[in-house]
Amino acid sequence: MERETVDKELLELIGECMPELDDVDLSKDFISEYGVNSISIIRLIVAAEEKFEVSFTDYELSLDGYETFGDVAAVIFKKLEDKE
Repeated sequence: MERETVDKELLELIGECMPELDDVDLSKDFISEYGVNSISIIRLIVAAEEKFEVSFTDYELSLDGYETFGDVAAVIFKKLEDKE
């Protein structure tokens, strides 16, 4: 799967999990720019695990590694590459 496809599908998931967000930019900080809390990010990651058929480790569920939705997309993309 191409990175652009991952980004597009993640944006769709963001719309499903966080419908209150409009015009999401994957490169912007999701806390300061969108006011997203950690529970919402965990919900998004769980939905992404199901959609992309990947698993995040406990370490990867630590939100310290994510500042943007693009950071989440990058981890998903890497996991998909590793599966191939």
